[in-house]
Amino acid sequence: MDGRRVCVLMVLWAMTHLGSPGLGLRALRRTTGGRRAGLMGQDANGVPLRRSKRGWMWNQFFLLEEYTGTDMQYVGKLHSDSDRGDGSVKYVLTGEGAGSLFKIDEKSGDIHATKRLDREEKAYYILHAKAVNRFTNEALEGESEFIIKIHDINDNEPRFTKDPYMARVPEMSDIGTSVIQVTATDADDATYGNSAKVVYSILEGQPYFSVDPETGLIKTALPGMDREVKENYQVVIQAKDMAGQMGGLSGTTTVSITLSDVNDNPPRFTKTLYEFRVPESNEVGSSVGVIQAMDADIGQNAEMDYRIIGSDGPGMFDITTNRSTQDGIIVLRKPLDFERKRQYSLRVQVENSHINPRFYSMGPFRDEATIKIVVEDVDEPPVFERASYVMEVKEDAAKNTVIGSVSASDPDDKNSLVRYSIDRRTDMDRVFNIHAGNGSVFILRELDREENAWHNISVIATEFNNPRQISRVPVYIRVLDVNDNAPTFATNYETFVCENAKANQRIQTISATDPDEPLAGHRFFFGLAQDAAGKANFSVRDNKDNTAGILTRRNSYSSLQKSVYHVPVVISDGEFPMQSSTNTLTIRVCTCDREGNMKLCNAEALTARAGLSTGALVAILLCVIILLMIVVLFAALRRQRKKEPLIISKEDVRDNVVSYNDEGGGEEDTQAFDIGTLRNPEAIEESKQRRDIVPETFYPPVRRPVLPPTRDNNGDVRDFINQRLQDNDSDPTAPPYDSLATYAYEGNGSVAESLSSLESVTTEGDQDYNYLSEWGPRFKKLADMYGGDDSDRDS
Repeated sequence: MDGRRVCVLMVLWAMTHLGSPGLGLRALRRTTGGRRAGLMGQDANGVPLRRSKRGWMWNQFFLLEEYTGTDMQYVGKLHSDSDRGDGSVKYVLTGEGAGSLFKIDEKSGDIHATKRLDREEKAYYILHAKAVNRFTNEALEGESEFIIKIHDINDNEPRFTKDPYMARVPEMSDIGTSVIQVTATDADDATYGNSAKVVYSILEGQPYFSVDPETGLIKTALPGMDREVKENYQVVIQAKDMAGQMGGLSGTTTVSITLSDVNDNPPRFTKTLYEFRVPESNEVGSSVGVIQAMDADIGQNAEMDYRIIGSDGPGMFDITTNRSTQDGIIVLRKPLDFERKRQYSLRVQVENSHINPRFYSMGPFRDEATIKIVVEDVDEPPVFERASYVMEVKEDAAKNTVIGSVSASDPDDKNSLVRYSIDRRTDMDRVFNIHAGNGSVFILRELDREENAWHNISVIATEFNNPRQISRVPVYIRVLDVNDNAPTFATNYETFVCENAKANQRIQTISATDPDEPLAGHRFFFGLAQDAAGKANFSVRDNKDNTAGILTRRNSYSSLQKSVYHVPVVISDGEFPMQSSTNTLTIRVCTCDREGNMKLCNAEALTARAGLSTGALVAILLCVIILLMIVVLFAALRRQRKKEPLIISKEDVRDNVVSYNDEGGGEEDTQAFDIGTLRNPEAIEESKQRRDIVPETFYPPVRRPVLPPTRDNNGDVRDFINQRLQDNDSDPTAPPYDSLATYAYEGNGSVAESLSSLESVTTEGDQDYNYLSEWGPRFKKLADMYGGDDSDRDS
């Protein structure tokens, strides 16, 4: 070889060299060449181009994961032909893990791993290597990239994606029915050896289920698995790597398998014969009894339908299904009658609502049972022969006339007697009554069809032995018409005749009304009363259509001679017995124009037209008089109330306060009041009056002589009060109850002496006001005015 040739030597030390099996030498890829480079052409400047020679290159290193030795694990060696062993070449390593996971001896080029490596964390590392001059740091070789791959070892067991698994499979499934597929993963390298090759097996759950060793698909392994026998299964599946060989790692999971229900069980009655007892008083639509069929299935597969397939009482009963409980409810469709039929027999069938054709061979999915229904006797109220009664009676029927009858009987075997009565809430006026024994209805009062054409009453039937058993029936009584009313004018006619009227001129058309209602309809006849026919000024012409015309019998009328005419009109009907009445038609005489239009009527006619009759005027006058009397009475009561005492109760004691607006001139104003009058109370006795009532008459007061209040007798206040008490007791004008009397005398014997300033005129010289100066600044003005020496006041 040429000495200048650069040779890159990559050495993989086998584990056998280090005492560990499993590693062999890797072949090196070398590039060799002479010192001269081949001429490749020229650049743009004419400089010859030469191809550079690659000194060394390699592919990759391999390193075993999870190294457990005490020394650093040797990876490989870098070497350059430029390295003559004099220490001038420096090897540099960069890239993933350089300096931390991998270290290089910069002199020898040996590479070591400093830590244990896990392939599952990182499978390979990419690094870069170059050789440089140690002194000049110039690159001796170009930088090259190499890879360190981590060799896998079987250090991870398979792990299932779920734990536990939940699965359902229909009961009675065929062998090989898929249930669920389980999956386990192995973190080891699947491309290197069998470390990640997983094989599935079943540890628990045989012989019911099996598992495919490669796919992990669980299938049924036993036919006819019945949910009603066992519903839940626990299956344990194992996943083992190394293709299931000895020494491989394994993991397990639990699969909870539930058998879902299918309709493989028919419904069955718990009994073949059911018996129910029901009172005959049960209402239609009520429940008679409940039957139940059992079905081992659940949910929709246990739903069932009941129906009656045979009965000795068609249409008497029906059966429905309670969907929440799957019970059969027997319902009454017609009323029961113990006296008519005391027992019924039904044939009932139950069948699944949803049948799986796959299990027809396990049928039939139905069952039958017999139901016996016994009717119990109940004390029932009386029953009327009809639901209602209609009776007719003429309105002129006499009292106690029987108009019809009702009939009721006891439906029970004992056949108790029945007592009849009328519900008086339906006959408040007691127009009818009923015979208690035979139910005959008769009249108590006279009837009037025009007042009430129909009467609706309620008749009560009561058992004689059990008064609590009652029943009612409506009775409609129609009052038939009898011609008992005479026809009258249909309305209140306002008729007038013009003064210039001609003979035989129609001035009014009248008609009639009759409250009776004959079957053939009304037919009225009109005519003039016989007593007025000879001297009549008007005539009546019957129009034969239940109307008549009023005609004049002479030319011209004078309102001055007679302003109002009263024409008696006789109206009769054509029924039997014939009824007639005389009706008065009032005709006013008015002034009219040539066309016959009314222009003016006299005052009497206008008053009559306004409708203000003499009776109405009298009524208005009476109302005015009554109002005046009420006003007078009210005024008298108020006047009488003023005479009542002011004190109306023992507790109502009050002082009489008299206000004066005259303030007075002070102590020196002796002209403003009479001090002698205040000193002598007897001076005012003559003018003293009662202040609690309004005086009417005056009685001379009886008074005893009163001694003038001198300094000797001023202290005798007790005698003064007793004297006033006797005066009030003997006063005939005093009220008969306690009252409060006030006096203008206060006495002279008080320890505190008089507080009045009226006596200060005579006692000013005896007063000592020096104490006012001791009361503070508020009384300084008074102290200056009254608290000085006598010499000051005199001056």
